[in-house]
Amino acid sequence: MSPTARLCSSKVESFDTVTFTSRRFRPILPEDCQVNPGRYGAELAYWLCGKLAEANFVTSYPNYEDWGWFLDYTTGSGEEFRLCCGNVDGGDDEWMCFLEPLSKGFFKGKADPALASGLMAALDQILQSTSEISNIEWSKEAK
Repeated sequence: MSPTARLCSSKVESFDTVTFTSRRFRPILPEDCQVNPGRYGAELAYWLCGKLAEANFVTSYPNYEDWGWFLDYTTGSGEEFRLCCGNVDGGDDEWMCFLEPLSKGFFKGKADPALASGLMAALDQILQSTSEISNIEWSKEAK
């Protein structure tokens, strides 16, 4: 395993939230077209959907909730996750993505985040290799 792959693997096992800065994903539609006032992320979610597919991680098309956007992802073994993304605190150049393990059913607990390590490593690689993205910081939980 390459040093970069080892770093991504250890980062993904320990961290499930990434924040970064970019003007690339600023909303193109007016405020009244957004999910909620000050809640952006459609441009980021659609971009990530395409980039992850290019990296052989097929997700759903983007969906939204009142807090932001998400991509559904299912592992080969059937574990389900949401890769959630949106802007940070009403800004239009600070972004956050985080992994949300979904429930396996009543009383069965949630999917193990380690099972999505490949997805998160791909996310890290995509962000790191995009020149319009800076200040990438990984953490254990949403800030």
